[in-house]
Amino acid sequence: MLFSSVKKGTFVGLNTTWSLGKIIFPVTLLVILLQYTPVLPWIIKKISPVMNLFGLSGDAAIPLVLGNFLNLYAGIGGILSLDLTVKEVFIIAVMLSFSHNLLIESSVAAKVGVKIWVIVLVRVGLAILSAFVINLVWNGGGELAQYGMMPPQEAEPNGWGEILLVGLEKAGIGVLQLAIIVIPLMIIIQIMKDKKWLDVFSRWMSPVTRALGMNENTSMTMVAGLTIGLAYGAGVMIQAVKEDGVSKKDITIAFIFLVACHAVVEDTLVFIPLGIPVLPLLIIRLVTAVVLTVTVAFIWKRLEVAKGKEVTL
Repeated sequence: MLFSSVKKGTFVGLNTTWSLGKIIFPVTLLVILLQYTPVLPWIIKKISPVMNLFGLSGDAAIPLVLGNFLNLYAGIGGILSLDLTVKEVFIIAVMLSFSHNLLIESSVAAKVGVKIWVIVLVRVGLAILSAFVINLVWNGGGELAQYGMMPPQEAEPNGWGEILLVGLEKAGIGVLQLAIIVIPLMIIIQIMKDKKWLDVFSRWMSPVTRALGMNENTSMTMVAGLTIGLAYGAGVMIQAVKEDGVSKKDITIAFIFLVACHAVVEDTLVFIPLGIPVLPLLIIRLVTAVVLTVTVAFIWKRLEVAKGKEVTL
């Protein structure tokens, strides 16, 4: 029984890694290559004048572009290269918490069956709205941020041959990291399914999922996204949609919650060395996720009642 569960879980994990790797590898490679072309500097130059609307200096466009094109760590690397105030770093941190790794994580959402435009609209909209609100209501934070860490400086690649090798290496490592997380996770989940432990877990989570406007079979999708994020949790989400009969409505609502509040432990702790208050950051994400999700679920239900049929986005 155990061997059968491990075998099936391994197969599902490999299949999921292959499916997501076909997205992660080329997107990562493309963005790495773009860093060494005039494209990203051009984007940063065009965005810089808009930064004042969010209470940010023009240079703040650098971590925002890097964070959205790559990931949080790239965005943090951009922050560390600049002299920013505590308020600026906090605003950037909140924006990147809502909107980072946009290309890959939005593509992953499409694999689960959620419309890309919905995810992009929600994430970018939350990032922009949060920056406006924080800039308006917070009058403090004018002192320079004191960074508690500095990443090791990597030598710049010399020529397009080395640039391509760097891109291939980082893209390959991204897929390898995905496999290291996804395959054991799928094995564990398969064992839990075969032993009926997930049924118990779903019952425990059902009050929470129902309160957010979803059925209880959405619990594994929610937990995966909350703990390990959208990209790495996608394997669990894809499998849940296939095997647990999660509806299009529930998976969309779950993703709307998760785009506002996913990988809550890692994505919060990673900002501690930047010298900003992380508890308000966590509270903003959680409150926003709950309010947004409950609102969307309520409106969706009213539309279904009014039209007398299932509404899809």
